[in-house]
Amino acid sequence: MLDIFRIAARNLWRYQRRTLLTTLLISLGILAVLLFVGVAGSFKNLMIGQITDSMLGHLQVHRRGYVASIDNLPLNLNLTPQQAQQVEAALKDIPEVEAWSPRLKLGALFSNFTESTNIRLVGVDPEAEARTVPLLPGRVLEATKQGPLLTPGHILIPELLARGMKINVGDTVVLVATNQDGSVNGQTFVVGGILESATGPGGRDGYLHIADARTLLRMPQANVSEIAVRLRSLGGLRPAYSALSAALGALLDAQGKPVFEVHTWEGLSPFSSLARMIDLMNVFIQVMLIGIVLISIMNVMMMAVFERVREIGTIAAIGTQPVRILGLFVAEGLLLGLLGTAVGTVISLAALWGLNLAKVTFAFGMADKLVLAPTIAAGDVLFIGALAVATAVVASLQPALHASRMDPIQALHHV
Repeated sequence: MLDIFRIAARNLWRYQRRTLLTTLLISLGILAVLLFVGVAGSFKNLMIGQITDSMLGHLQVHRRGYVASIDNLPLNLNLTPQQAQQVEAALKDIPEVEAWSPRLKLGALFSNFTESTNIRLVGVDPEAEARTVPLLPGRVLEATKQGPLLTPGHILIPELLARGMKINVGDTVVLVATNQDGSVNGQTFVVGGILESATGPGGRDGYLHIADARTLLRMPQANVSEIAVRLRSLGGLRPAYSALSAALGALLDAQGKPVFEVHTWEGLSPFSSLARMIDLMNVFIQVMLIGIVLISIMNVMMMAVFERVREIGTIAAIGTQPVRILGLFVAEGLLLGLLGTAVGTVISLAALWGLNLAKVTFAFGMADKLVLAPTIAAGDVLFIGALAVATAVVASLQPALHASRMDPIQALHHV
């Protein structure tokens, strides 16, 4: 076996230009794949982080039917205190869960005493919300003072409304909301901060203390609209989702239907389609790698066979078995694949290291200084390298079979 690889290496050295060109082609394919996987993966993770860590959380728990009617912010589908306690008890038993935040969502009429408009409001416990979506405090552009994210009697209003209605921090505004029974209640608040949108200039969500939200809605008990959940890492999303769904799925209402619904961030954000598109492009770029390696290896091996017909006839005539001739050409394809993969991997890792040193920035939503930090897992490097080498071996099989089946007499008479 070692003799076969030694002879294969010598044959590749005999045709240095062809070997170099083939190696460069394979290296180019490896470079394209690893760079795309590293850069696209970094962009995807930053995008998901901006969405989950500034507004959504990784998971959300609602009462069944709430998400289907979420545009209306239905108060009759809120979680009762007992139901919220059941959810929190289930969350405590899931090791992937880091924090959670109960929220109360409502729609209200927003006025600065001269103009009025509609606003969507999220009532939160400031400490729990900051633990669940740690980027939220960073979205506050202006604030009355350094301190808690929110205090009772204050409201964070979206930048869109603040600029459009010329409202400044410290101004007094009025909120008018309709409770579940249909009665109307109004309350004045002090603008405690101007809130930058997480996804673009169209954001209209404001924040107030959850106690103020319940007072505004005249709620007799501490209901919540949803419970947002933060995980220790995004990699624990599927296990946590499965565990939480199983724990809450056993709780049924009087009609025998589940009381709760569990949703991942993907089911709540339109940006999940962009993340899926990045994953699909990863598949396409790997298919491109297969195509590059197949064409380059098959081309060079076919040329090697046709140029060495008399050589093949000679070694066959002296008694070399067809299987050894087959192994010789497969070994050449394998060595070409290994060489191209090694060179391409080294260049790719050096390029990723250079991109990290360059600290390239890009904009997503309203964040315009996100730093691209492309990385690639060792498993991805090994998989892509193994894919390239395996493709090189497969591509060399047809020329190798052709060489092993040559008739020695005809091969010796080949001109």
